[in-house]
Amino acid sequence: MTLVEGDLQITFNNPLNARRFDDPRAHGLSHCMRAVDFIVEMQRHYQFIELKDPRNPQTSVPSLQRFMDEFKSGVLDESLKYKFRDTFLYEWASGKATKPIDYFVIITGIPKPLLLQRHTELRRKLPRLGPKGQRWRRPLVRRVGVFNIQTWNLSFPNTPIIRLSSQSSV
Repeated sequence: MTLVEGDLQITFNNPLNARRFDDPRAHGLSHCMRAVDFIVEMQRHYQFIELKDPRNPQTSVPSLQRFMDEFKSGVLDESLKYKFRDTFLYEWASGKATKPIDYFVIITGIPKPLLLQRHTELRRKLPRLGPKGQRWRRPLVRRVGVFNIQTWNLSFPNTPIIRLSSQSSV
């Protein structure tokens, strides 16, 4: 199954279900809840996937600069945290969050050392296991990962991401 977000295409290998979630028609609460781009149901887990594409050829220089300022300052981390939390809450209230959840963020054009910083910060902002001494019965999120296209494709070779505009000129 293939899903597209802007100039990026991601192909999933045998999901039970894959859907765009960041769309007002998908959940109807965009006025009060943030949403990840895609929710993918696999056999034993869900994947919440957020794509950020500041390196899209259509991105203007001011938009790219604004994104990089938010990225470096940690404002983006806050946004990503709430996208996960609101999506989780929506799915939980709908009775759909019944399997472990992996939260993956793909940010194009960011070097690996900066991705690792964002990964560490996002993991810190999502209380995976609950407070110390009072662990939750199940984790809020099983795995958290922040990738660029290259690190994603290395980590998940059976779920490739491609840039559509570079494919059309080949």
